[in-house]
Amino acid sequence: MKRVRFRDTAGNVRGGRWTVEDGEPVVTAAAGPYGRIAFGDESYDPDEVDILPPCEPTKVVCIGRNYADHADEMGSDVPDRPMLFLKAPNAVASHGKRLTLPSGKERIDYEAELGVVIGEQCKNVTEKNAMDVVAGYTCVNDISNRDDQEREQNWVRGKAFDNACPIGPLVATPEHVPEDASIELRLNGETKQSSSRDHLIFSVPELIAEITSYMTLEPGDVIATGTPEGVGPMEDGDEVEVEIEGIGTLKHSVKIP
Repeated sequence: MKRVRFRDTAGNVRGGRWTVEDGEPVVTAAAGPYGRIAFGDESYDPDEVDILPPCEPTKVVCIGRNYADHADEMGSDVPDRPMLFLKAPNAVASHGKRLTLPSGKERIDYEAELGVVIGEQCKNVTEKNAMDVVAGYTCVNDISNRDDQEREQNWVRGKAFDNACPIGPLVATPEHVPEDASIELRLNGETKQSSSRDHLIFSVPELIAEITSYMTLEPGDVIATGTPEGVGPMEDGDEVEVEIEGIGTLKHSVKIP
């Protein structure tokens, strides 16, 4: 199952399935979104509706330096436990939008990440039972304002500004996303990041166990599992695509005043 949230042609917010004729949802960079979005007896062309963030998180828990190659490119050591920081709901943005980012900054970076969407309220979850609380996976761009990130320890200015966390376009249940699913980011059509989820230092079950030992996760909360090497700056007007095998492609552009 692959689920999508959208606003239909009458302005109603709906939750539906993104399907093509063989029953598999497809969102690709080359062809754009195609297939049909189905809700009840109705179906829509993806271009006819407004795609919304596929879930409504109370928080996004982000993981820093969870790929060794990214830690190396940032001149940092690999952490001995998951490095956690938060993004608030104001940071969440959706597929297909032009995102306004902070002005007057020297460097605002893209970071492609696998997002884990939580399906039920949970606390103190063991690694063994971690997948029981996972609703599915989505694409995330952990947009980072390096100017302010480098000046502070809690990264609020650097990571939690408006539109700092586009997610989507849908949530794919775990069986659709291979353990070695490819993760790729393209900037204006040029591949900048290319890796796979099997290069994660801390696995999804390890992350869920660690996070829920400290905080309660709510349905719709997202864990952004970290980014591989190749992060870099965006400029006004850039087009960004985050593609993850089994999920599809999150696409957005940026406006930097």
